[in-house]
Amino acid sequence: MTDKLGIGILGCGNISAAYMRLAPLFRGIEVRACADLSDDAAKARAEEFNLRAETVDGLLSADDIDIIVNLTVPAAHFEVSRTILEAGKHVYSEKPFVLSVEEGQALATLAGEKGLRVGSAPDTFLGGAHQLARHLIDQGSVGAVTSGTCFVQSPGMEMWHPNPDFFFKPGGGPILDLGPYYVSNLVQLLGPVKRVTAMCMSGSDYRTITSEPRHGEKIKVETPTTIHSILQFHSGAQVTYCASWDVWQHGHSNMELYGRDGTIHVPDPNFFGGELRLTEKGSFVTVSEDWKHPFSIANDGPHANYRAAGLADMALAILQGRPHRCSLEFSLHVVDVMTSILASGETGEYKDILTTCDRPEALDPQAARDLLAHSETL
Repeated sequence: MTDKLGIGILGCGNISAAYMRLAPLFRGIEVRACADLSDDAAKARAEEFNLRAETVDGLLSADDIDIIVNLTVPAAHFEVSRTILEAGKHVYSEKPFVLSVEEGQALATLAGEKGLRVGSAPDTFLGGAHQLARHLIDQGSVGAVTSGTCFVQSPGMEMWHPNPDFFFKPGGGPILDLGPYYVSNLVQLLGPVKRVTAMCMSGSDYRTITSEPRHGEKIKVETPTTIHSILQFHSGAQVTYCASWDVWQHGHSNMELYGRDGTIHVPDPNFFGGELRLTEKGSFVTVSEDWKHPFSIANDGPHANYRAAGLADMALAILQGRPHRCSLEFSLHVVDVMTSILASGETGEYKDILTTCDRPEALDPQAARDLLAHSETL
């Protein structure tokens, strides 16, 4: 029986380099080939990372590829993932893996018929800081979580991304682009969401690109860029979630969860690591030094970056015959929450969440080490 699955990368834009660079950290996967609608982009990435450049059709039919990572733009995720499944390959998609519940259910049906797996980023909730938060909540360190706040706010993506147009089209915006990190972490910490309410708006009709090479070009805004929402969980917790690309500066923490016996300050779920702070009642306390999680260790400048952890977990889950953590059901529930937030913002009505999911299995320090190709020093 093989001990690893062959990985193909479909879409050779900005994010592909992170998967190609970090995949060798993990057991169970080997990136072997890449493809893109642009042959030149595929060849450039293949040369950079010593991979095989394929056409899209060639990647879909390659005998040595078991899982294809879908790194196309969000609006294309559903059609591309469906094509991958129809070609007989497992698919792991960048976030959000679909833009509607109906699309996700269609992929679930097709995957079930073919006996294939679907997984989706983000996998940052598997990071050491967020798994420590999970551990503390599960062991009752702050009592039952009753409420919380989440804030992700900035001036926008057009200041750094070379081609930021898709961020401001339907399927983009701060909810669908950044929301997967926040909602996924909330669901893995607190369980599924019951209903949401929201208000949405756009700060301006056009955005001016200030990054290169398109400095000075204007982009039409076609999706809300400021969203204030409240999520009610089946557990009873109520969390305020605000996401905006119309804010120059603010003083809010990324995520705070309030329990009956204390508070957990959770670092930015866009990253794997960061400082977690804990209070008992109103006083800060030292978090146990015994929690030595490998996905807290900085390996990318000041950050802990273990992108592809979810992909590796899915590959090993296929080989071992167990559920994977970044599952279709989990990711679809997150999509349902996000699209319901946007729908509530349009109508002003509460939206019941029609899907549900189990919380992914926790990834404690030993389970994380088991995902790594070389963990003896961690």
